[in-house]
Amino acid sequence: MKKILALTSVLLLAASLSYAQKTGTTTLSVSIGAEASIVVGTTPAFTSSGTFQPFTATTPLTYQIRTTSSGLGSITVEITTDFSTGGTGGGPSVTTPPTSGDLLTYTSTVATPGAGGTATAFSAMTASMNNATNVATFSASSESLAAGNTASVAWSLTNDPAYKAGSYSAVATFTIAAT
Repeated sequence: MKKILALTSVLLLAASLSYAQKTGTTTLSVSIGAEASIVVGTTPAFTSSGTFQPFTATTPLTYQIRTTSSGLGSITVEITTDFSTGGTGGGPSVTTPPTSGDLLTYTSTVATPGAGGTATAFSAMTASMNNATNVATFSASSESLAAGNTASVAWSLTNDPAYKAGSYSAVATFTIAAT
């Protein structure tokens, strides 16, 4: 019995001394490119400050952007659905206003990106259904804050006496891009 006990002890001691540990390594790599995202807030209904004064409203935006050291970025807007029953129906219209010179215009504001780069806003821009127009542009090496930066579009719509009374709506589509 003592021999079995001694042999078991020796075997356990040998097993504990023969324990081996091995390590390995790997390389973790990531390619970080240009990225952009935008959140378009709710635009309140247009209001006028007085009789036949322009109708105005503001659309709030939050953007995130990262451009490369040689790339650029932009936010654009395009009217993708004209004012419902506007124009020929007697209301406002981007493409066929009842009176020549009736316009939907806007001025933008944009917070400078958080770390590096610059942002440019635009004023007195005419909204279009045929092509996207600039809201903001960003220089190379623009980096927004992680939580995003703010921007806005202040709209102005001609208040033409020729407009028939009624409710009209249009859709503005914002696009952000980065290279």
